[in-house]
Amino acid sequence: MQHEAYRFIANSDVMTQHITIIVSGKVQGVFFRAATKEKADELGVKGFVRNEPNGSVFIEAEAEENVLYKFVKWCNSGPPRAQVQHVEVIPGEVAGLENFFVKR
Repeated sequence: MQHEAYRFIANSDVMTQHITIIVSGKVQGVFFRAATKEKADELGVKGFVRNEPNGSVFIEAEAEENVLYKFVKWCNSGPPRAQVQHVEVIPGEVAGLENFFVKR
């Protein structure tokens, strides 16, 4: 799970990477999306975050591998009121995203 996500990121030779992150647990109604945007802006991650009907949070993220490592690590805890139970990271194709935003 989280260790596999880190292994994926660390093994890539590509500078900019694209990953999908699915965070589950108590992650809605705790300002997870707003905090994710704040962390993404701080780190320079491009992409978006949205709530899913099943209660999880869905994130598309692009950045250099060391930045994504820090971002995924943050996603494992999230903001103070969140109770993260699982983080899944799925590699994807770089799409050239230009900013980070919250989808409603």
